[in-house]
Amino acid sequence: MFGRKKKGGDRADAPQYDDEYTEYDEYEDEYDDAVSDEYVEEEFDEEPARGPQTGPFDYEDVAKRLEAIAEQRLDLGSVIVPVPPGGQLQVEMTPDGTPQAVHLATQHGRITVAAYAAPKTSGQWRSVAADLADTLRKDGATVSVVQGPWGRELHAVTQGADLRFIGVDGYRWMVRLVAAGPTGAADDNSPLVSAARAVLSETVVRRGDEPLPVREPLPVVLPQELADQLAAAHQQQLAAQQQAMQAQMAAMQGGPAFQPEQPPTEPRRGAEGSAMQQLGLN
Repeated sequence: MFGRKKKGGDRADAPQYDDEYTEYDEYEDEYDDAVSDEYVEEEFDEEPARGPQTGPFDYEDVAKRLEAIAEQRLDLGSVIVPVPPGGQLQVEMTPDGTPQAVHLATQHGRITVAAYAAPKTSGQWRSVAADLADTLRKDGATVSVVQGPWGRELHAVTQGADLRFIGVDGYRWMVRLVAAGPTGAADDNSPLVSAARAVLSETVVRRGDEPLPVREPLPVVLPQELADQLAAAHQQQLAAQQQAMQAQMAAMQGGPAFQPEQPPTEPRRGAEGSAMQQLGLN
């Protein structure tokens, strides 16, 4: 879609899902705290060369061409990704309502793309893959290292999900994709893995100029319309929880069921008249 411009050697040439396989979330940032000194060299071959039409791309390389197809992409700030046909957007929020991760749910499983700060030289995915494999194995997963379009990929079979981790080094960034699905969904050339590779090949990474520690996740920024919808839904959820709690307390005390306060039929007036009048709108 975009074509590709090289950076003088800085880049390496190389419907809703079931709850039964949501356990992979615990591995999303596990490697940030893992430091593995063990490394099995024979498991990881050299990166294969990538063709001129293969992403992921650096935003600076494709910014002008991206303008023509912006409506076909989901802009999440640090990453710009295509949405697979029939895909549904799922946003994972922190308790305070801040977006933490964005998932693309398909009929075959879930795809998550995230970008991280990295050195100018490639090689971060190599160490990340080793740490991830070590952590997964310690947790009882069966992990194999396989070769994909960008080199090493991790295929993990856990009790709750089958996972495929794909990583690519860029200029001061590393992008990682996680595909999660039921048993067999993460096998090589499965529909989920094929969709995941197609998404990653069209992903654009917007690194920015801010200095960041290595492996620091690049921020997720939601489109304004989506952010407004989620903020409104979050407030409604909090209000519903508060009303349910108040109703429960009233029932325990033997009092009448809680009734939400009805807004006044007339605007409240202060010493200077109504708020609308004070603003000169009445």
